[in-house]
Amino acid sequence: MTPTSTIVFEPVELARAMLPWAFVVVAAMGLAFTLNALAPVRRNKALLLPSFLAGTVVVELAGFALAAHVVAAAAFVGVGVLDSWVGWIGLSVVAGSAIGLIVLMRQGMGAAATVRAALEPWLGRRPRPVGRWWRLLVPFPLRVGGPRVTRNVEFARVAGQRLRLDVYHAQGRAPGERAPAVIHVHGGGWTVGDKREQGVPLMAVASDRGFVGFNVNYRLSPGATWPEHLVDVKRAIAWVRAHADEYGVDPSFIAIAGGSAGGHLATMVGLTAHDPTLQPGFESADTSVAAVASFYGIYDLTNASQRHVPGFLGTLVEPLVVKAFYEDEPERFAAASPVHRMREDAPPFFVIHGDRDTLAPLEDARDFVTELRRVSDQPVLFAEVRGAQHSFDFFVSPRSLPVLEGVCEFFEHVARAQSRAPHLARRAHPAAT
Repeated sequence: MTPTSTIVFEPVELARAMLPWAFVVVAAMGLAFTLNALAPVRRNKALLLPSFLAGTVVVELAGFALAAHVVAAAAFVGVGVLDSWVGWIGLSVVAGSAIGLIVLMRQGMGAAATVRAALEPWLGRRPRPVGRWWRLLVPFPLRVGGPRVTRNVEFARVAGQRLRLDVYHAQGRAPGERAPAVIHVHGGGWTVGDKREQGVPLMAVASDRGFVGFNVNYRLSPGATWPEHLVDVKRAIAWVRAHADEYGVDPSFIAIAGGSAGGHLATMVGLTAHDPTLQPGFESADTSVAAVASFYGIYDLTNASQRHVPGFLGTLVEPLVVKAFYEDEPERFAAASPVHRMREDAPPFFVIHGDRDTLAPLEDARDFVTELRRVSDQPVLFAEVRGAQHSFDFFVSPRSLPVLEGVCEFFEHVARAQSRAPHLARRAHPAAT
């Protein structure tokens, strides 16, 4: 009898044979993330948030993603995947993804020109060059090596909740010198979010440039019902003025900024100065602001233009935030919408929005700017940032850093203008002395 021969596959040989296919899988995953960043999902309710989250990370960290592609490809090539035609397919996929990432990087670096184009005609000069480029090496807003921060300062107790803020102390100010202040309001659809994860890069840049930064929290829905979110932000403004001496703040210049729902709240602050119905219990406090910067804000809660993402009204705003039906009480939704609160004495505005934003309609931002420019006596600047997703300023990137520096320069210029014409400051802040 002829002995039966058995073919034995050694584990090492099997693993080596599978490596080219593993390379293709890894390369395909990288390409999928890159393509999503270039063309994110806009209308699919199930994929909208995952696409946004993945896209924002890849768009703002494209340089790091490209480096990861190169390292991964080099590792696979080093173990011989190009001995197989499958490995060459993987390398081609990596090359395609790398080209897409380079496109994203070039778009990001174009933000500086966009901000300059928005600021230069108003400033009458070129904006200051971006400082501290070393921040780009650490894209995450780490606490190490940044400004001096006093955390979790309580500014109000409301409905059984303690509302807190973080203070980013001004750098480069002489002892006893008063500094302008910037308040930041976080986003999160009025339901989530926290000062610890948002606004930190802006606060760091503002502190570098001599501002005192206040990063605030407010009550969130569904526990809070509109306009309690706005009332809490106004409480924070009143608290900052009341504690101006303690933190070395010039009470005649308090600016406000925010992103997404925070951009909505910051905008509403600028458009509802001295409205006693939004200051219950502190009606006489001065909660006006000298300037507003809105990042990818929400400007129309009525969704009359049908531009918002699927479920904006029926899933989010009606049941959780306003807690009413638009068809029954449209006036409540209009009163909460900046597009319906225009006023000629609005403070200067700087509106920033990305042309790849999938959560906040760019068209609404354009309409808001057009209408406010028609109504307001003050300048309304607009920067439409190419390639920017929603929440692009969560990271320090070649796109976000010049935008943040530009916003601070906007605030600085408003402060200088008011110091040269004190009557402007008194008009904006009649209770400030």
